[in-house]
Amino acid sequence: MILGLDTSCYTTSLAVIDDRGFLLCEERKLLDVPLGSCGLRQSEGVFQHVRNVPILFERLKEKLLGREIKAVSASVCPRPAAGSYMPVFTVGESYGRTLASVLCVPFCPLSHQEAHLMAGIWSAGVDWGSFLAVHISGGTTDILSVTMSDKMLIQDLGGSADLHVGQFIDRVGVRLGLPFPAGPALEALAGSTDEDMLDIPVSVSALNMSFSGPESHVRRVVDQRKHSPAAVARGVERCIAESLCRLIDEAKRQTGLQNILFVGGVAANSYISSYIMERFGPEATFADPRYAGDNAVGAALYAKRFRQ
Repeated sequence: MILGLDTSCYTTSLAVIDDRGFLLCEERKLLDVPLGSCGLRQSEGVFQHVRNVPILFERLKEKLLGREIKAVSASVCPRPAAGSYMPVFTVGESYGRTLASVLCVPFCPLSHQEAHLMAGIWSAGVDWGSFLAVHISGGTTDILSVTMSDKMLIQDLGGSADLHVGQFIDRVGVRLGLPFPAGPALEALAGSTDEDMLDIPVSVSALNMSFSGPESHVRRVVDQRKHSPAAVARGVERCIAESLCRLIDEAKRQTGLQNILFVGGVAANSYISSYIMERFGPEATFADPRYAGDNAVGAALYAKRFRQ
C-alpha cells in the first residue's frame, strides 16, 4: 500500500491506497481559524499541522495493522515550478521523508497542485492524454494545460491577476459574518432565497481575470445594506462562474483542447459547477466534491503512477 500526506494552508490530510489504486482509508482535519479572521499565518499553520499529523495517524492505526507500506508520498510545495514554496508543506514532507527512511521505502515528493489533479482524475473517472484543468481554491486560480505521459506535464496558461477565487469568496463571506473558510456557508446562504441575485461586474481579459474590482463592488453593496446577504452570495457565485466560463472559452480557442477538469475546493460548489456544465456540457468534468478540496488521496495516487 502507499501512504500519502498533504499539509496545506487549512487542512491536514493522510490517505492510504492499495496496490490497485483503491482507497483503503483516509483522515483529514481542518486547521482552526478564529471567527472573523480571514486566514492563518504560516507559522500558526505549521504548528497546527505538527500537532495534527500524529492525531490522524492514531485514527488510521487499526486500519494499517498487518499491512506493508511500500512507498510514502507528500506534497512539498504549492506548484511544480521553480521557487514554489510555502512553509506549511514542510510538515508533510518532514513526516513523509522520516517515515520512508524508517521503513526503507521510496519517498515520492510532488506539488499540492499535482495532488489535486490526480485526485480529480481518479474521482471523476477520466483517462485523458491531454486536457485543460482549472484549479480553483483559496490559494490558487490557475488554468492549465495538462499532458499525462511518463510524468505529469503542466503548462500554466493564465488565471487571476490579483485575488484568487477562494479569497474572493472568503473576504465576502467574512464580511457577511460567515465562518472562515467561507465556501460551504456562502453556498448554503446563496441557496436560501429565490430573490434576484446581486449583479456583480465580471473582469476578464484573454487568459487573465480579476476579482479585486468585483470584491470592492460587493464590499460597498454590503456596507449600504441594499441587498440581502443571500442575494450577495448568489451574485458572487454567478460572477465567479461567468468569469471562469470566459477564461475557458479563450483557453480552448488558444490550445484546441476540449476536455476540462475542475479541481480545488471551489470546484465543489454546486451552483458554479452547474453553471459551467450548462455552458460546456460533457466537456466539463468536476472532481467528486469529496475530493475536490484539499486531501492526500492524490498524493498517494501520484506515487503509485509515477514513482521510480
